[in-house]
Amino acid sequence: MARRRNSSAFEDIFGIAAMLPWWVGTILALIAYVILHRYASADVPTNVPPGQIGEMVVGQMTRTLAFYGQFIVPPLLLAGAAASFLRRRKREGLVRNVAGDKSGENLRALNWSDFELLVGEAFRMRGFSVTEAGGGGPDGGIDLELRKGSEVFLVQCKQWRAYKVSVTVVRELFGVMASQGATGGFVVTSGTFSADARSFVAGKNIELIDGPALKAMIERVRAARPEMTVSTERVPASVQTSAATATSAAEPSCPRCGGRMLKRIARQGPNAGGAFWGCTAFPKCRGIKAIE
Repeated sequence: MARRRNSSAFEDIFGIAAMLPWWVGTILALIAYVILHRYASADVPTNVPPGQIGEMVVGQMTRTLAFYGQFIVPPLLLAGAAASFLRRRKREGLVRNVAGDKSGENLRALNWSDFELLVGEAFRMRGFSVTEAGGGGPDGGIDLELRKGSEVFLVQCKQWRAYKVSVTVVRELFGVMASQGATGGFVVTSGTFSADARSFVAGKNIELIDGPALKAMIERVRAARPEMTVSTERVPASVQTSAATATSAAEPSCPRCGGRMLKRIARQGPNAGGAFWGCTAFPKCRGIKAIE
């Protein structure tokens, strides 16, 4: 099921503002009003030579459009900014509800749209830049695109509780990864995966995250945040920067699971003998990173 692609200009303006941080949409609304109001207030000459009548008509049309636009475009941008703010608050609330529920029932009770919001926020907390790709429903396509540096990861969300995610879903993701040149991919479900699906990802840069693993990931990154806040309050800014740089250089985070990484030596392949960063959770997590 694909999302509706044909939309009006008003819907597009609202949609763009809703995808941006709320404060960006608010600034854009202010800028739009200033520009449109300026054109709406501009004087258009009425007595012009015959050769400049076309320019006069264009100027009058621009003024008319700007006059009405100053009352339409800024409110649409502000409405999108408000939607962005509320959406952000909703994502944070979903994370709190799932992390604070030991039974896991809150996670299983989510509908597919809230499940996508939760997954996107979980990856944001892991340091990814998240774009909602618009899979289009509980069954459709790539749902999230993640970026960390120059690396791109694709995410497919399956809010399925009644049955296991099959190998077909994982094969589809692998095909899209190959066609788009993605570094890796994730299939995330509130349920479980079939044995064939788990066998298929062996040796591939695809991670399967079921309900318990998703909940554990959220709890892990949430638990790390207070520690970061305390250290930030107690350590001077110059020391924080130096320490963060040294820590990153000494031991980066895994781009797949967010865990610790260790230096390893490749034993085979074209890079045999070379050093690289490997996830400490190997072979459960096969995240790797080049040593720069």
